[in-house]
Amino acid sequence: MHSRVTLLEVDVLRHDLDAAVARFEAEVLPGLREQTGYEGVLVMVNPEGPGMIMTFWRDEQAMAAAGGFATAALERFATIFRSPPGRAHYVVRVLDAPAGSGLLP
Repeated sequence: MHSRVTLLEVDVLRHDLDAAVARFEAEVLPGLREQTGYEGVLVMVNPEGPGMIMTFWRDEQAMAAAGGFATAALERFATIFRSPPGRAHYVVRVLDAPAGSGLLP
C-alpha cells in the first residue's frame, strides 16, 4: 500500500474550517472513490488551520495515475489555503486500527 500525504493550512481567519471539510466531502471524496486503486483517505485538521490529508492506494501505479485528479482537487481549494500545500509519497509499512473504528475494511 502507498500513501500520498498533503500538508496544508486553511486560512481560518477568512474561511470556515467546517465548511472546508464539508466541501472536501462533497466535491473531492466522490471523485477519489472512483479512482482505480483507491483504498481510503484520512483528513486531519486542528482548529487553528494546519491539517493533513492522507490518501491510500493499492500500489504506486494507482497513486501515480490519480495524481492529476489530486492536483486538480488542490487547485479548486487554493483560495482557502494560507500557502501552497506540500505533498509527499510514502510506502505504508504498518497500519493498525481498532476493530469497528471504520479505518480498516
